[in-house]
Amino acid sequence: MDSRVAVVPAEFRHINMIANRLREVDREECAAMGRTAKQAMRLGLATSGKAWTALVDGKPEAMFGVVVEDLINGLGTPWFLGTDEVYRHGRELLMWGPGFVSRLGDSLQRLGNLVSSRNRQAIRLLQCWGFTVEEDEIMIRGVAFRRFSKVIS
Repeated sequence: MDSRVAVVPAEFRHINMIANRLREVDREECAAMGRTAKQAMRLGLATSGKAWTALVDGKPEAMFGVVVEDLINGLGTPWFLGTDEVYRHGRELLMWGPGFVSRLGDSLQRLGNLVSSRNRQAIRLLQCWGFTVEEDEIMIRGVAFRRFSKVIS
């Protein structure tokens, strides 16, 4: 892993730095869900069982986690919001992604959420991490989304 990239437990103080520079497609996803970037990140962090921040050169560039939706049935909703800078480190994302996906789902059997159809980088990452991304689109507030999911073994 590139020593410039580190992953640390997410903190509320990371939100403004990431939200103010969030990728446009991530901002669009948040708006379609009825939230600003800051609101989405605050809610994600507040409701996630586990959440982390990706730092590049010590600067917060992405935040991600999983919200446990149904513990009895083992269902969780993973989320990831980031700046353009974090996606410039795609090789590192590919390397540490599977480990964090397994940690996100260590008490869950199935992870799933929606991703904007325009969010090609995120879709490629999800597929590389073993998620199935459906072809069918769902329209939410004028934005096309695709469902993604993964069964945790």
